[in-house]
Amino acid sequence: MLDKKGGSGGKLAKGGKRTTVLRKGAGKVWEDQTLLDWDASWSRLFVGDLSNDVSDDVLANAFNKYPSFQKAKVIRDRLSQKAKFGFVAFSDPEDFLKAWKDMDGKYVGNRPVKLKRADAAIRPVEIGHRKARQLDKERKNNKHKPY
Repeated sequence: MLDKKGGSGGKLAKGGKRTTVLRKGAGKVWEDQTLLDWDASWSRLFVGDLSNDVSDDVLANAFNKYPSFQKAKVIRDRLSQKAKFGFVAFSDPEDFLKAWKDMDGKYVGNRPVKLKRADAAIRPVEIGHRKARQLDKERKNNKHKPY
């Protein structure tokens, strides 16, 4: 079971294990199980400067002309729900490079997008009860204040 932030949202029994993706940044570690939907072998593009009218479907329609297109996801701000950026995945590196060359600077929605290679590798790991409890505790202590 996933919560809205990509965490597990549930307790793990002692001795139990679950597969997740651990992310690190700004001295913090958190889990993001939404990345389990993305195959680690896919080549991914970061799509920047998205306008607010762009949804997952609009982004997918812009890139589905490439035969190996797999998935598109728009990341939104938690508070304002405005589109910030997105990711697009391809199973064939040739289509990935062609899409990067063809679509960089093209309009998707109301703005031209900036494309870059997504640098974060997706590495699923199994965590046990102790690590899951530690991550849940850190998540509760580091909740963002609305303002």
